[in-house]
Amino acid sequence: MREPMVMSGSGERIVFVHAHPGDESALTGGTIARLRSEGSRVLVLYAAALAEADAAATSAALAEADAAATSAALAELGARSWHRLPQGSVGGLELAQALRRAIDDLDATAVVVGAVDDALREVATATAHDAGLPVFLARTVRQAPGQRLIAIDVGDHLDQKVRALGHFPARWSLSGHTRTLAGGSTDTITDTETFLRADAPRPAPAPPAPQPARLNLTNRSLAGLVGLLLGILFGVLGTIAHQATLTLFGVALPIGLTIAFVGIGALLLGLRLVVGDRFVVGLAAAGLLLTIFVLSLRGSGGSVLVPAGLPGTLWTVVPALIAAFVLAWPKLPPRRR
Repeated sequence: MREPMVMSGSGERIVFVHAHPGDESALTGGTIARLRSEGSRVLVLYAAALAEADAAATSAALAEADAAATSAALAELGARSWHRLPQGSVGGLELAQALRRAIDDLDATAVVVGAVDDALREVATATAHDAGLPVFLARTVRQAPGQRLIAIDVGDHLDQKVRALGHFPARWSLSGHTRTLAGGSTDTITDTETFLRADAPRPAPAPPAPQPARLNLTNRSLAGLVGLLLGILFGVLGTIAHQATLTLFGVALPIGLTIAFVGIGALLLGLRLVVGDRFVVGLAAAGLLLTIFVLSLRGSGGSVLVPAGLPGTLWTVVPALIAAFVLAWPKLPPRRR
């Protein structure tokens, strides 16, 4: 189970996704240097295109990029692992698969996205979230007004960042901590890098287990009547059959009593599980026990259905114990899936 990155550096394994070489130094160079100094593993990925409309120009820029300069810039930051994503893959399945392989190979704990291209950013974010990882989007306060940003102090690694930027003279020129882009605009290299954290969406909670519908008065009365009749029926059948024995190897086995007890237990337990109403089970138990009591009395003709002896005693006592056990058993909570 991957633990989320908190920019602590302690044992983190972070994948950085950028459009092309140089962006990692400009947008996340200080963070890379800080994480590397604290023992984190870092992998930098470069996309082949910023957007579909600029694919040809950007691909040409990537093709002409000096791999030695890229390696040298990352070395200034303390990082050495980098590679380029498949050509023409931005926004497609191939890009997502390449990103997922990189995440799995590194066993990453987070993904940092410095790309400004919407397609690349969206694919990288979705792939990271599919892997259950948080995403840190490189953002300035002006780019994310009103949003809470994570500020990383990179003051101790500012010189490393400036030296890394110096390996890309074709993209900008440096004068101290001022960077002048090829288009003429300038910005200041500060000692803070800011990120917008986007956590993977949590799975929706499982719906509660359906509760059995409560019986209304009419249904409860009908169910109770059925339970009472079943109790009387089982009482009659059990009383008739409880004296039956099966002789096996000269030993008389109380097969009738055993079957009667199993039938009573199945009846009461089944009603408790299916109906879930002690009232219905209680009526079934009352019909059963009352029937056994009545049939245990000596008839007017002198016949006795429950003669004295161990089987008769068990037949008058054990059903009451079974009924008490089933009625007293607490209701089990629904099983969570």
